[in-house]
Amino acid sequence: MQETTFLILTALAEGPQHGYGIIQDVGRISDSRVTLRAGTLYGALERLDDDGLIGVDREEIVDRRLRRYYRLTDEGSARLAEEAGRLQTSAAIALRRLGAPRPGLAGGAA
Repeated sequence: MQETTFLILTALAEGPQHGYGIIQDVGRISDSRVTLRAGTLYGALERLDDDGLIGVDREEIVDRRLRRYYRLTDEGSARLAEEAGRLQTSAAIALRRLGAPRPGLAGGAA
């Protein structure tokens, strides 16, 4: 799963959000490391909707503009949980290996 997809699904895990809210939340979740542009977001939302991972929750008019809210589907929740578990396992292995003595390094220095 691409990081952008993971972050969008994570943003929607707390509940339905509109596009701008997702953009802001992805920035917070990634500690400002990932900045989504509207075109990138809406392309991803369309793909995730086609894949059944998200759906439209509701639409409303705000300042004469349509605001569409998206929600995570059950399948989206399951895929997010699966990916989070995979990342957690990989991170634990990396951290464990970083803490292990490395062959060929005497006193920790090369």
